[in-house]
Amino acid sequence: MSEAHGARRHDPHQGSPAAEPAPKIVADRLHKRFPAAGEPVVALEELSLTVAEGELVSVVGPSGCGKTTFLRLLAGLEEPTSGSLAIRASDDGAQRPQNAVVFQEYGIFPWKTVLQNVAFGLQMRGVARREREEQAQAWVERVGLARFAGAYPHELSGGMKQRVSIARALANDPEVLLMDEPLGALDAQTRTVMQEEILDLWERDQKTVVYITHSIDEAVFLSDRVVVMTAHPGRKKAEHAIDLPRPRRWEQTGGADFAALRLQIWSDLEDEVKRTMAGQA
Repeated sequence: MSEAHGARRHDPHQGSPAAEPAPKIVADRLHKRFPAAGEPVVALEELSLTVAEGELVSVVGPSGCGKTTFLRLLAGLEEPTSGSLAIRASDDGAQRPQNAVVFQEYGIFPWKTVLQNVAFGLQMRGVARREREEQAQAWVERVGLARFAGAYPHELSGGMKQRVSIARALANDPEVLLMDEPLGALDAQTRTVMQEEILDLWERDQKTVVYITHSIDEAVFLSDRVVVMTAHPGRKKAEHAIDLPRPRRWEQTGGADFAALRLQIWSDLEDEVKRTMAGQA
């Protein structure tokens, strides 16, 4: 983003600047501690972060820094030990689920077809069968799987399974999409294609996304902003606005601006990775 986070944006149709809308996500001094046989394990410590409506924010950090713990807190799968966390509902009156999560392991049902998997969240919300099948079919087509609507997961490649997971999440129209290393299990070529597909879907709907990844290149390519976390216990060390123009294509990763951003983020991350490695030796 070209503007400083929290700045005021000027509306050309008014005589004075318009206030920024309230953030979609507000995490304030989050602390998460897990009980253990000896000392409790502190996964997150004093983590504060805001995410704007329609922003795609990636979180990077060394293994064990609490990235996935933060996402699980956002998803409501864990409760913070202290601090606060809020996701603001949209003001259009629509009744949406607060979030949907896309995991690395796909998480689709092997006994359901592609169409049935995509429709599952709508079914759980009580959407009538005809309506949910129509919505699911539309999302199956959007992710390029129309020919495989009646196929089962064992008939699909890894990239196709992850497209099913993403379609299922988006079909449910969540307030926030949470993605935890969603492409981590894919080969390099498929991962590159899927990154562009994720961007295409995001650019159409401008869904608020929190994206967990180990890949700096992936974070820079996808994001409006990249948050760098410290080694365990996880704190926010730095954040970087990604001012690369959109829509983005993979060719941009070979440019000087992309390389400069990658280097800036690695300069913040390198010491944290080394600290983690030293602690594991």
